[in-house]
Amino acid sequence: MTTNTSTQVADLIDPQAVYTVLICDLVGLRLGPDGKPDPSEARAHIEAKGGRFHLSALGDKADLEQGRVHFFYRPDLSTREELIEAAGDGRYDGVIAAATFLPAETVFPLAGVRIGAGTGNMGSRSWGGGSGEGGTAVLMNTPGINSRATAQMVMKAILKVLPDLPVALLHDRVARGAFDTGRELRDFPTEKLEGKTIAIIGYGNIGREVAKLARAFGMRVVIHARPRHRDWIEAEGFAYAADLVDAAEGADVLSVHVGLGKQDARTGRYANAGLIGSDVLSRMNRGAVLVNYDRGELVDVAALGDALDAGQVRHAAIDADLFSDMSTGRLSGPMLPYLGLVERHGARLELLPHAAADTDHPSRVAGAKQAVDQIFDVIRRKSVTNAKGTVPEGYLSLGATTPPGIGPVTADHLLKLAASECSELADVCDRQSRLWKALSEAPPAERGAIVGEQGEELVRLIDRFCLLAEKLNLRGPYQ
Repeated sequence: MTTNTSTQVADLIDPQAVYTVLICDLVGLRLGPDGKPDPSEARAHIEAKGGRFHLSALGDKADLEQGRVHFFYRPDLSTREELIEAAGDGRYDGVIAAATFLPAETVFPLAGVRIGAGTGNMGSRSWGGGSGEGGTAVLMNTPGINSRATAQMVMKAILKVLPDLPVALLHDRVARGAFDTGRELRDFPTEKLEGKTIAIIGYGNIGREVAKLARAFGMRVVIHARPRHRDWIEAEGFAYAADLVDAAEGADVLSVHVGLGKQDARTGRYANAGLIGSDVLSRMNRGAVLVNYDRGELVDVAALGDALDAGQVRHAAIDADLFSDMSTGRLSGPMLPYLGLVERHGARLELLPHAAADTDHPSRVAGAKQAVDQIFDVIRRKSVTNAKGTVPEGYLSLGATTPPGIGPVTADHLLKLAASECSELADVCDRQSRLWKALSEAPPAERGAIVGEQGEELVRLIDRFCLLAEKLNLRGPYQ
């Protein structure tokens, strides 16, 4: 996104207008000199664009400087009641959120941006709830910002239990000098990840990054996604499963990355709630691992409890929101049902408070800056990037944008290649082609001599092409 100077931005905003935006999540996770999370990077970005940053709630709008976009930083807001009290009357034109759930009763007439993928927590009726359909305001997100951070945390969750070497126990015994490698190491056999099967549900930015990491560990990767993704899933070397239950068949690990889906306006239930139930869990290999670093509601918690009881699932790693009312201590959020499993299965659970990617400071700052840019674009140009659901009449949708290497390859990626980059790719491909053609046309008796003379060069060209494709963001599905 292009960053404009303060003067340029101010010139494009009605000098008599005042815009207000609520920021209800942390936009900096690294601790500052005061020992608290530091929002200074996001603040500097806002001010460089001509905006104003306030460490307070909105008071009297008449007191605010005109011709500016004012951002009010309220990361302390958490519960439904707090958010409705703060933003139920439409005093804020827009909102930026990360993990905080915005109730339907909150009102933002202009726009909302979710830092990260998905918009399941953006429940305001201003844009029609988490699906972004049916409202009059614009709903956006920042896809791909935390995809790699989330994927890395998924692998961390898996590696804590597979391979199943009891690292803490062995460390304790070694540290006490109470172990003999020659006599006792044989008592701790384990199996590597290589060759094990991971079922990944969903082929969005996060699901694809998990698949790439799992393949790097030598795992067999099976992906369940919409049929339109099949060709690209298979082109990247992954197995495709059209049916969710078939994807789980024989899996040692299952990781879910599909989002909540649409919400039923009548029941309030999301389309993907309870997606991972007994029918799926029962098809996995006995002693499998479940990772849900997406949305807590995606797993049927009762079915998970039964699977843990039976030993069908040996370990479950869940990352979901948990909120506590400051005055009453009452807990709420999608993590709440999982707490009922702790007494019986605590040792086989790893429960995180939606922290798997949201504690990565660079990702959060990058997402916050992008969200700010998107808010400014809506105000200045009525242009929308990364729209979710319906784009209201009068707005121009600019499509999606993701960080380099995340998400699909687009026509834009190809059109932005420099002439020198195209020339280098052409040269590498041409030299490869000539060597492959020589091998294919040579009689079997002569191929050994060609490989002896040109084999090293051929492999070097293959490596060079792969590196160029990665560097220029040309790997992945085409959109």
